[in-house]
Order: sequence, then C-alpha cells, then structure tokens
Amino acid sequence: MSDPVRETETLSLPLRVADLPGRAAVAFRLAPDAAARETLAADLGIRRVRKLVFHGTLEPAGRHDLRLEGTLGATVVQDCVVSGEPVTTRIDTPVSRLFLRRMPEPDGPEAEIPEDDTLEPLGAEVDPGAVMIEALSLALPDYPRADGAELDDSITGAGDVDARRNPFAVLAALKPGDPDSGE
Repeated sequence: MSDPVRETETLSLPLRVADLPGRAAVAFRLAPDAAARETLAADLGIRRVRKLVFHGTLEPAGRHDLRLEGTLGATVVQDCVVSGEPVTTRIDTPVSRLFLRRMPEPDGPEAEIPEDDTLEPLGAEVDPGAVMIEALSLALPDYPRADGAELDDSITGAGDVDARRNPFAVLAALKPGDPDSGE
C-alpha cells in the first residue's frame, strides 16, 4: 500500500527530509487556490495566473540525496510588450531537481556556473512549492506579444534606410566650421 499523495492549495508544501520514507517515493500535488495564484501573479509582476498545477514525486537518489521529478502546468496572463494588451500563455513543462547532501565545490577562486542547473543543496526540508514558483518564473515568456502587435518603424529603425542617419555623422555635423552644419 502506497502513501497518499501530499497535496495543498497553497504555494508551499515543505517536506521534512527526516520524515520522508527511506526507500520509497513521495507523491505530491500543488494546485494553488485563487488567492494564492493572485499573490503569485503579483510577486511575478504579471496580470494573472489563471491555472496552476504542479505534481510529481520526490524519491531517494543514492544513499543521501533526493530527486524531484514533476510536471508544471499553468495558464498565465501577461501584458503585451508592444500594446499592453493581455496575452494568455499555456505552459506545460517537465521539472527535474537533484537535491544533494554535498554540493560539488568549485575549483579555484573563479569558478564557472555548472552546466547542470538541476542541482540544489539538500537542507532539512524540500519544498516542491518553491521549485514550482522557480520553474514557473523561468518558463514565462520574456517578451509576450499579442497577435498582430507590431512596433512602429520609427522605434525599430526599420523602414527607409536613407531616413536613418549614422549617429556619428549627426554629431560630426554639429561641429563648428563643418560645411554640413550650416555655420
């Protein structure tokens, strides 16, 4: 008989490592309610989080480490970067984290960021809610655009090539005594 799924309607589900079963996976499901999603939307600086579900398992990985595997599903509403109109985006993404009791130490005073961005230090608790929030913030479109939203050519610099002047030529024309400056 397996343990029941650990569930919550909040943004946090802290699981104490000491209370987790030694060799069995723990299933979790976070489906934040409307108030929690409203708080999250404000924290992320977006209009709305309409739907949000994060489910998966937390299981032993070796003797002292834990692996979190899950799926994030969300529907978010952001402002279009061009028009300011609402843009709705559906996000469905797998999420994986490996919580290590002993994180690898960087070599030397200047260490590069490791390529494996799934590694996390293992503390006294693992919170799938914190992983959910991080995964959602990383999955949000950086520049959401409404259908048909276009930037004006004067903003992008596109359009008539002759109308665009080299900024250094403009500055040179302002120098006194320059024949093109009108002085």
